[in-house]
Amino acid sequence: VQLQASGGGLVQAGGSLRLSCTASGRTFSRHALGWFRQAPGKEREFVATINFSGGSTYYTESTKGRFTISRDNAKNTVYLRMNSLNPEDTARYYCAASRSYYLPVGANYTRSSSFGFWGQGTQVTVSS
Repeated sequence: VQLQASGGGLVQAGGSLRLSCTASGRTFSRHALGWFRQAPGKEREFVATINFSGGSTYYTESTKGRFTISRDNAKNTVYLRMNSLNPEDTARYYCAASRSYYLPVGANYTRSSSFGFWGQGTQVTVSS
């Protein structure tokens, strides 16, 4: 099982990026999918999650209104559209799939321990 993230890069403040993460080896159509990020010297933090159908999403407060998570189950892919980027968004971004089927989304389901499948991450650097 592999989750391959891509789309990171260097962007100026105010710019946009779209991250993609495609799974291979199994289907995750019944799993919640999420994005986490880790900046140097900091703990990994939750960014956004989407439920199995794509009908429900949840974001950390700092990304709400700027980031949009979406998924295409036919392509086994999750996306993270990031707008209005600022230097505080600089981090390595990881995609993840929930350990269990049909994990709900919301404030109680943002722990990294709820996600059992992880990608290798893609670096996002925002310059001021």
